[in-house]
Amino acid sequence: MALWRGSACAGFLALAVGCVFLLEPELPGSALRSLWSSLRLGPAPVSPGPLSPEGRLAAAWEALIVQPARRWRRVAVGVNACVDVVLSGVKLLQALGLSPGSGRDHAVLHSRSDLEEAFVYFMGKGAAAERFFSDKETFHDIAQTASEFPGAQHYVGGNAALIGQRFATNADLKVLLCGPIGPKLHELLDDNVFVPPESLQEVDEFHLILEYLAGEEWGPFKAPHANRFIFSHDLSNGAMNMLEVFVSSLEEFQPDLVVLSGLHMMEGQSKELQRKRLLEVVTSISDIPTGIPIHLELASMTNRELMSSIVHQVFPAVTSLGLNEQELLFLSQSASGPHASLSSWDGIPDVGMVSDILFWILKEHGRSKSRSSDLTRIHFHTLVYHILATVDGHWANQLAAVAAGARVAGTQACATETIDASRVSLRAPQEFMTSHSESGSKIVLNPNKPVMEWRREGVTFHFTPVLVCKDPIRTVGLGDAISAEGLFYSEALPD
Repeated sequence: MALWRGSACAGFLALAVGCVFLLEPELPGSALRSLWSSLRLGPAPVSPGPLSPEGRLAAAWEALIVQPARRWRRVAVGVNACVDVVLSGVKLLQALGLSPGSGRDHAVLHSRSDLEEAFVYFMGKGAAAERFFSDKETFHDIAQTASEFPGAQHYVGGNAALIGQRFATNADLKVLLCGPIGPKLHELLDDNVFVPPESLQEVDEFHLILEYLAGEEWGPFKAPHANRFIFSHDLSNGAMNMLEVFVSSLEEFQPDLVVLSGLHMMEGQSKELQRKRLLEVVTSISDIPTGIPIHLELASMTNRELMSSIVHQVFPAVTSLGLNEQELLFLSQSASGPHASLSSWDGIPDVGMVSDILFWILKEHGRSKSRSSDLTRIHFHTLVYHILATVDGHWANQLAAVAAGARVAGTQACATETIDASRVSLRAPQEFMTSHSESGSKIVLNPNKPVMEWRREGVTFHFTPVLVCKDPIRTVGLGDAISAEGLFYSEALPD
């Protein structure tokens, strides 16, 4: 009986201490640990507040994120824009009468069966993907079902529009957006986004965003991460119809930063049209006045020939790139870069391998004394960490920029104004090598100093972990928000 009373007493005291942790998270950690240890109940638990690794990392970010000395005043963004219809992928496919078969990727979707196979293929990997649906009538039927589906939500979509929306949250920044903008999209856009009359059209372009949750199951497939599968039959964006309108608008708008996206949408075009349009893209970019930085945002692609052409023709004409792990590996495979023999990432992308590919892009296709190229910056983002790689002497405030990009990944996914340490988790590798192509150095993660820096032959790398939202509200547009936020805190140094 005495033993039972002792156990019960200890249990009640442990419960009481637990309540203290929850109700008084600001209480000094030493006091809490002393109270816990006096009960001899083992190591003290870490509260999900300032004392936790997540809380300490978020606080350290706040101290690091400072405005650049010279800020952007006017940003022009183009040229892909649409309305995103966001809903549960599994529920939509079930409503269409489909059942999970064998997962298989399709470069282009031609039927409902192709859609089902591609969706479960990427859901099983927890990977994001975007595909073109070739059949107009079938897509229209699916889009109508999706748009009217209970719980379906309509959002601003398209990389350019999403980046423009993020920039527009800064009231002192003027934002120009060019793209195929119909009435629904125009209604959804922030009032701070200016759309030239030539960009307005009578009908919206719709993209279907099929989301799935971490751990969600459908037949034999289980998603390891929350993510989304995107598809559309989008001819306006596919032909980049607004490119000329975009470039012609720049003279009057006078931007000090240009952001271009939508090249991936050309995958639905014929090879001949792709080649012709890509040359026109390069010509249009060359018409932008010298000295105005141009950022290119990439997106999911499957056409290696088109990607290789973008690397060799477009990269030298832009100043900055934004991309994720799928796009980075596909880029390396398409242009014979490092680790190109890797078919896909095995879980979390290896930091050393990512670093090698980023270094190769800047060394082989970036600015140097012997090469006519403007490319000096790459912002890489994956679920659990980000890297900003820059050629020395061209960019400032990149430590703040990479931290700001990671911070917005956590706040936007959780739909919170600031990082809530109880709703995010630190999943980045605790230690890693900075390279596998050469003898890189070993780095150990420290939440109190969350931005790690290293250099390699004139290229500086800034790495920071991401505080991953445990139960994300929305995953679409995170990459665009990350790139926009990173650019907002970046400063391009004059040549």
